[in-house]
Amino acid sequence: MSELEKFRFVNKIEGYSFLILLFIAMPLKYMMGYPLATKIFGMLHGVLFMLFIYQLIEASKEAPFSIKESFIFFVASLIPFGSFYTESLCRKKALI
Repeated sequence: MSELEKFRFVNKIEGYSFLILLFIAMPLKYMMGYPLATKIFGMLHGVLFMLFIYQLIEASKEAPFSIKESFIFFVASLIPFGSFYTESLCRKKALI
């Protein structure tokens, strides 16, 4: 598996974990008084985010990501649904 494929996979998993944290775990904590949900998914998302950063660095070595593209991928990871934008850009990059 190439570094770009690994990056795309980690990007997708990290994006889904972010959405689960925002739209499932946080409402469970603040609306239903179940704080364990954010502890579990917060930790999971944190680990996946660190793995995302590592894979971004590794993929930028293999695929010719510019500094601007890497910065856009990083910023998109901080925005809900941004991982889907990153996925579309990576798919285009893989076809080149």
